[in-house]
Amino acid sequence: MKVLFLIFHGFSEHNGISKKIWGQINGLKQNGAQVTLCHYTVEASGHRVWKVNEDVLVDLGKGTSAKIRKRIDYRAIQEYVVKNNFSLVYIRSDHNANPFTIRLVKSIRQSGATVMMEVPTYPYDQEYNTAKMKLELCVDRLFRRQLAKQLDAVVTFSNFDQIFGQKTLQISNGIDFGAIPIRHPITKGGEEIHLLAVAEIHYWHGFDRLIQGLALYQQQQSARQVIFHLVGELTGERERQDILVPIQKHGLQQQVILHGALWGTALDTLFDQADFAIGSLGRHRTGIDVIRTLKNREYAARGIPFIYSESDPDFDQCDYIIKATADESPIDIQQILDFINQLKTSPDTIRASIQELSWQGQMNRLLQSDLLQ
Repeated sequence: MKVLFLIFHGFSEHNGISKKIWGQINGLKQNGAQVTLCHYTVEASGHRVWKVNEDVLVDLGKGTSAKIRKRIDYRAIQEYVVKNNFSLVYIRSDHNANPFTIRLVKSIRQSGATVMMEVPTYPYDQEYNTAKMKLELCVDRLFRRQLAKQLDAVVTFSNFDQIFGQKTLQISNGIDFGAIPIRHPITKGGEEIHLLAVAEIHYWHGFDRLIQGLALYQQQQSARQVIFHLVGELTGERERQDILVPIQKHGLQQQVILHGALWGTALDTLFDQADFAIGSLGRHRTGIDVIRTLKNREYAARGIPFIYSESDPDFDQCDYIIKATADESPIDIQQILDFINQLKTSPDTIRASIQELSWQGQMNRLLQSDLLQ
């Protein structure tokens, strides 16, 4: 089967979304699909281009005109799809529904290809929390139901049967096990417990709830010291206020360590040091109840127990997770410590429990759907 994987942005070597996309592409290839990647990027020269794999499909030029063409001119992609007879075009939504993307999808379907669009997070309107972002969302809100009508299905990691009036194909976020090493816990004294969160930090991660809980724990004068390692960049002013202000207010500079973005050996070392991981604690802030987050799967692949507050059908019954309440209450640090003390599940066992969540398995579910038979 010939598959075109279409995304409206470029790649960053250490970005989680980029890693996920490569995992999906590898999963498709492992199922025998012939995959071509089409993506947009800005070259070092400043030229804005659409690429097919590593080759330039069309050079849009530089400056304002190139920025505009990026959003409205998809003729080269349309012609490429028609010329190459793809069976499936898999699009990752960039929340960019408009008359031009509608025309693109319509023309692709007219070529005979099945068109699926992945909506990575749904609902997502609440994620647009600044005036500029809300203005950008307005166009998408005007046209997304029309865009969805042109699709064969919306791919979702939620439990919604329909999104924007279109039927969904439900899969789980997957894991590229070859890209994620299992942790090897470091033997250390019981006086220190290390917690670890890894994310591009947004307010819906709710890490401020963990910090508030840590402040309450510190007031109890416990003999055990808890260190919270926060890996990732703060994405906006709300996140800086939520994280930095309580650290300063409660004097937690020694207990909360802000590492910034880490990857490779440095990140592996932190996972080896950590006793417990912190997933999303604020998805309710964006109106989300059920979601199969990539972060939960990455933690499980590492072999580390973790906490989260949303509903995740792949983990809700596992004995190595804590389900926090989906509200604004501080996280109970003592509950985490007690949980760690009684947990007997090994890293190998945790990792083994999600073998069916490989990208190969999840993309096979997609390829075996009735839409492609």
